[in-house]
Amino acid sequence: MPTPPAPLWFGGDHNPEQWPEETLAEDLELMRRAGVTLVTVGVFSWSLLEPREGEYDFGWLDRVMDRLHGAGIRVSLATPTASPPPWFTLAHPDAMPVGAEGTRLVHGSRDTYDVCAPAYRQASVRITRALAERYGDHPALALWHVHNEYGTWTWSDHCARAFRDWLRRRHDTLEELNRAWTTAFWGQHYSAWEQVLPPRATQYLANPAHVLDFRRFLSDEMLDHFLDQRDVLRARTPDVPVTTNLAFGDWVPVDQWRWAEHVDLVAIDDYPDRPGGSGDEQTAFAADLARSWADRVPADGRPWLLMEQAAGVVYTGGLTRPKAPGEIARHSLSHVARGSHGAMFFQWRASRGGAEQWYSGMVPHADPESRIFREICELGEVLGRLAEVRDADVLADAAVVWDPESWWAMGAASLPSKDLDYLEAVRQAHRVLWRSGRTVDFVRPDRDLPQVPLLVVPSLYLLSDRAAERLARWTEDGGTLVVTYMSGIADPTGTVRTGGYPGALRDLLGIRVEEMYPMAPGETVGMDVGMVREEVSRWSEHVHLTGAEAVARYAGGPLDGFPGVTRRRHGAGEAWYVSAHLNDRGLGRVITEAAGAGAFPEEDLDVVRRVGPEGVWVFLTNHGRHAQRIDPARLGLGPGSVDLLSGTPAEGLRLPGGGVAVLRGHPLTS
Repeated sequence: MPTPPAPLWFGGDHNPEQWPEETLAEDLELMRRAGVTLVTVGVFSWSLLEPREGEYDFGWLDRVMDRLHGAGIRVSLATPTASPPPWFTLAHPDAMPVGAEGTRLVHGSRDTYDVCAPAYRQASVRITRALAERYGDHPALALWHVHNEYGTWTWSDHCARAFRDWLRRRHDTLEELNRAWTTAFWGQHYSAWEQVLPPRATQYLANPAHVLDFRRFLSDEMLDHFLDQRDVLRARTPDVPVTTNLAFGDWVPVDQWRWAEHVDLVAIDDYPDRPGGSGDEQTAFAADLARSWADRVPADGRPWLLMEQAAGVVYTGGLTRPKAPGEIARHSLSHVARGSHGAMFFQWRASRGGAEQWYSGMVPHADPESRIFREICELGEVLGRLAEVRDADVLADAAVVWDPESWWAMGAASLPSKDLDYLEAVRQAHRVLWRSGRTVDFVRPDRDLPQVPLLVVPSLYLLSDRAAERLARWTEDGGTLVVTYMSGIADPTGTVRTGGYPGALRDLLGIRVEEMYPMAPGETVGMDVGMVREEVSRWSEHVHLTGAEAVARYAGGPLDGFPGVTRRRHGAGEAWYVSAHLNDRGLGRVITEAAGAGAFPEEDLDVVRRVGPEGVWVFLTNHGRHAQRIDPARLGLGPGSVDLLSGTPAEGLRLPGGGVAVLRGHPLTS
């Protein structure tokens, strides 16, 4: 499988078409100064590359590609299909997206297309083929970047036809569709395929199974659009990797596990929306997710890359706030620590006009004489020293189940509480593991589970019988399983399992939940976890023991004295259940006790270990305010270890608050 060249990638989206041509000469000089190795070009340039249907103007891009090559900078060349040109809208108005209320959109922004429209699909392939023929042999070409942040929804007639075709393939017969969607409820039984529409705006609550299948369909339809272009590019340039940058958010109907199997490199965009330590947590979460999507592709895995991040700001609460000094490097190196083949940004130079004129740039509006650009140059120098770590493996010691379909299903308005939040449940599990000094893998519930001692299953609402059996076998073989509330509730169609919650996991956990007790905003009760009383909010449950033992009990409220956290031996392992929404400290105490690790340590030091044939690398990030003395032996490193960033011996190293170190050495031998 094609892989990127050895150096770590460093750069960002380069949009020279927005600037006078003489600016490119300055850009090249600044890129050399910063140590840029890769830039993404052409993401939104369709209207310039094809100003009229079937007529191409490649002159400006030829000059950009040639001059970048002359400066020793490689190119991630994009297909510009995320932003069709205005002429396309006028020529093919039916290829514009239609909202759930039936309103058809027009051009004027990015991402204005109907991914199901034949004219759009054909035009996408045509511009992709033209780019492949023009630049397939260009020496600057390092990577094909298809589209940009797939995620545009549509409910058009084109979509309706494609949705019905997808449903036929998934469910085979109308009878099976009616069963899976429980259409007997509210008289929704379908007697002909033509009656089935996308879940457009309706009078009251939509059928949650209908909505869930529609999100699955959109993911597959967008993947087909990607594959159309990927296949054209592979046919012309079989040795050039092909990827697309995956965005993350509830608005993105993309199953990243499936997509990872079809790209040559998993690329992500990561924009933490919280400053300070919370942003560090979000960064580690995104990086661990991306590595897991890439690593757990069957057979050979994939490399991965941080394709976009904000250069010097945080977009938070409607504000654009500067990152603190050192935060650019800290976030970038957190991704590299967790396996990224580099650190890229949006964008190289901050735009003067347009809808994102106030978005950040590696070269900000203040130009090179700025703190941001100085820190960019420092980061480029650091990344230049870390190429040796590029292919080393990341060592994880815990895992969390990640299931985008459960996330989608738990977005239904019909759930018992509007405060149920799958993403926050997963983030919290990762957060407490991260704070306790663990490196986390994410795993998919329908594939083989990892060889780690601890697996956390947060709010896994959808669960197949086969996946439940995998969890049981994993526990029986000696693993420690921690399951939280709202897991195992429904089968993959979204149909609730009867007989008591948590459905498919009742026998493994040795419990039966009779009633759910969602809690009102501001309502809290206690739970005695060990010798400490922790706070419970949002969610609680009436738990019966059917083989498990109570580890913690509710204190106060209608469930006073009832089991809140349970444990059951299963083979050589243990299965724990957390029936309530605990605060971070409470959940951390439970997970730490389940893992047999003593008291819950809230560490300020992030430690990520990577190993390869040449030795061991330990990435250290001090998220606290105070300096910490580093003991290489406690980190498993033998004598002679050095910090690659400072060039100093690791023995006796003091890491200041907010500081980063990368220790290289060999394993400590007894």
